[in-house]
Amino acid sequence: MSVLLAWYGRQLSTRPNITNATTTGVLFALGDVIAQKLIEKQKKLDWGRSARFGLVGFCFAGPVIGGWYRLLDRVITSTGPTTALKKVLCDQCLFAPCIYVALLPLIGVSKGLFTTQELKQQLTKDYKHVLINNWKIWPAVQLANFYFVPLHFRLVVVNIVALGWNTYLSWVAHQ
Repeated sequence: MSVLLAWYGRQLSTRPNITNATTTGVLFALGDVIAQKLIEKQKKLDWGRSARFGLVGFCFAGPVIGGWYRLLDRVITSTGPTTALKKVLCDQCLFAPCIYVALLPLIGVSKGLFTTQELKQQLTKDYKHVLINNWKIWPAVQLANFYFVPLHFRLVVVNIVALGWNTYLSWVAHQ
């Protein structure tokens, strides 16, 4: 296991963008598989749905969230508990509301919603619920993440917690 973690650490150091995007995509897809099997109790797995959900993570969520963490570190440069709290406030008050405005319609497209009206209905139905539940989980995770975790491992920590969150997002989007 330590060999795998060392290899992954090297990948994050040498190829951070593709490593983060791939990790996020895989965990988005796995979250959808969990949603289908454990929450929705589907007998037959829709692999296409999981692949499309994973593609949203790979093409959008991974690159955007990774870029956000790099931006936060460039803008808020000090260290310590106060700095971590500032980053959490920025993350949850600025970034979270914005990313869901983009992410939820992308998930809608991944499940076959293409008209502006369909995407608007999806966003209206899910946005408030998702954002409020986001605020129940992510501030504590991000406080620990910004305080204890080096920048190149932050998206990994988020992705581990996000496995459950991605399961939730998939379930919400596919109700």
